[in-house]
Amino acid sequence: MSQNNLSLTEIINKRKSVKEFDPNFKIPREELTEMIELATKAPSSINLQPWRFVVVDNEETKQKLDKLVRFNQRQLHSSSAIILILADLKHADYVSEIYEKNVELGYMDENSKDYFVETISNLISSADDSYFTSQGLMDANLASMQLMLIATDRGYDTNPIGGFEKEELLKALNIDTTRYVPAHLLAIGKGVKEPHDSSRLPIESVLAWNDESNGVIGK
Repeated sequence: MSQNNLSLTEIINKRKSVKEFDPNFKIPREELTEMIELATKAPSSINLQPWRFVVVDNEETKQKLDKLVRFNQRQLHSSSAIILILADLKHADYVSEIYEKNVELGYMDENSKDYFVETISNLISSADDSYFTSQGLMDANLASMQLMLIATDRGYDTNPIGGFEKEELLKALNIDTTRYVPAHLLAIGKGVKEPHDSSRLPIESVLAWNDESNGVIGK
């Protein structure tokens, strides 16, 4: 449940990356589960939901990851939890389950379900791992951004981390490296220091309208 009564614009402006957390504060697993479930309301290609989340919230497991997170040990050990966000390369295997659930919930009829399952299966039958990787990572990142905003809304802080030994970390957690591709780690907890503000490029450097860009965005 929201603790701040902030507008979405305020939540976006409030969210900052925090590098150090209160190591004595623990977010209950039930609340983490609830936040992640909300995060999975994010959009995904053909609604195949390729995101997967592995939550590490005990020090014994964190110690196994210590040398694999490079310069991010402080976030690893002080956070309430660190979440490994993955793309599942086999996410297309869930197409029938997902669309059967749509029928069960009354979102579509049986004939529509059969059509979508067949159409999607045909579309992706010839796709290679690079397709599932790029699509899976894009969708996983959408869910992760949503999770960060949800955490901010509840009074928590986060820090997305890309600097870690990806394959070694998966192996340390006994995760199949042929099936799952890591997007990033996400540290979550109660920050103990005010985060630094950071500038953004002026909007004219990143935005172009189709009738005036002439193929150039920014400088």
